[in-house]
Amino acid sequence: MSLKLVMFDMDGVLIDACDWHKEAFNKALSEYTDYIITEEEHYSTFNGLPTKVKLKKLTDMGVLLQEHHKDVGELKQEKTLDIIHSKCQHDETKVELIKWLKENNVKVACFTNSIRKTACLMLEKAGVFSSLDMFLSNQDVDKSKPDPEGYLKILKDLEIDPDEAMIVEDSPKGLQAARATGCKVMQVNNATEVNIENIRRFINESFNTHGG
Repeated sequence: MSLKLVMFDMDGVLIDACDWHKEAFNKALSEYTDYIITEEEHYSTFNGLPTKVKLKKLTDMGVLLQEHHKDVGELKQEKTLDIIHSKCQHDETKVELIKWLKENNVKVACFTNSIRKTACLMLEKAGVFSSLDMFLSNQDVDKSKPDPEGYLKILKDLEIDPDEAMIVEDSPKGLQAARATGCKVMQVNNATEVNIENIRRFINESFNTHGG
């Protein structure tokens, strides 16, 4: 069965933005608590989760009052937008990757646990948003990752079977969602690994196709 669809996560996959979310979240938290999410804690516990889930975890840990969720969440988004405007740049590697996939008749989609406004801005500034066949944020699904709902919705809407698709993910929650779909899953450590060479190698190893 040949490949017909590649679905990408965004943070840490299409955009090297995982640290941006941690930075923005800690800046927002600092207005209400002295607690700081460390690098280790970010990647072991918080990476890939929607902000509202992160806030609940902090409340369960006794770090943040429930009444501050709304304010911290809104402030985090403001900080994230500021960081995107200052740091997010056109990424020719990703532009060429998506162009190569589409030239080989492969559809391209993105499903992220980020909210729509920040995600669209990142993807637009990177130069890839207009090339996507489908995009879903955590506001477009009832259940965010680790639930596979978003990926399954893309498969259904684009009328593609799981054995004709692959998913590129980096975080534990994203990988859990991806593996629950029945699609082939390519695990990466960061966005720099997401390029034509590595994607072609995975396709050649996982599908009955020459991969372009």
